[in-house]
Amino acid sequence: MKFPQDSTVSRIHTLSVSIALCSVLSCPAAAFAMHPLITDDAGTIGAGKYQLEVNGEYGHEKEDGVTTETTQGAASLSYGLSESMDLIVGLPYQHVRATDDTTIMADNGFSDTSIEVKWRVYEHADWSLAIKPGLTLPTGDDEAGLGAGKASYRLFSIISKEMNPWAFHLNLGYIKNENTLNEEKYIWHASIASTFAVTDNLKAVANLGVERNRDEFADTDPAFFLAGLIYTLSEGFDLDCGIKYGLNASETDYTVLAGITWRF
Repeated sequence: MKFPQDSTVSRIHTLSVSIALCSVLSCPAAAFAMHPLITDDAGTIGAGKYQLEVNGEYGHEKEDGVTTETTQGAASLSYGLSESMDLIVGLPYQHVRATDDTTIMADNGFSDTSIEVKWRVYEHADWSLAIKPGLTLPTGDDEAGLGAGKASYRLFSIISKEMNPWAFHLNLGYIKNENTLNEEKYIWHASIASTFAVTDNLKAVANLGVERNRDEFADTDPAFFLAGLIYTLSEGFDLDCGIKYGLNASETDYTVLAGITWRF
């Protein structure tokens, strides 16, 4: 979409749409995987144990004269209901800023709260399978582009293969994206990730994925590639960083990610 040279209203409307779409589209479907990965693994934390993840990301997108910068912080708390089942609650906070040559618009606030259960249903030798149903509650302001405006539902299947020093993970998912933003309601997700233990304390990670575009008028589904590192500072405490690149125009140009994970 091009900005009419003589229409401030049109520019503001376009920027508003940009903010709303980027706020929602930038949220990964498989939230709170082993950061910085988007793809989750089939592992669970163990009965009675906790895991706290705090992470942040900065995304930069430039299209049709509009530059959109998205800064997001998120926290999730996992609790081991049993040796094979975890309960995960997550809440993100977003700040989105969209500009062209003469207009600036920004919104910030808490986004939608997610509640998930990860259940490892099969484990044999180096293979494991988990299912991960989830619910997203409309706690964000949908009029500001910070939430969907309605509760949404999802179900992911997770397959993991461990063969030291490598590990591989495959996610296939379906999201019922109920919303007030005229987005596509039926979303599929597919992604694959790999980790490699460089040393006892350091892992290199890579991730590739694609998801149906939530913009119902788009012709291309967003695809990404991610690379990063996870460093174990001490037992139960990890630091991580990564960068995610868009493989087509539907995905954010690039996103820088960093986070910490504490298991106790």
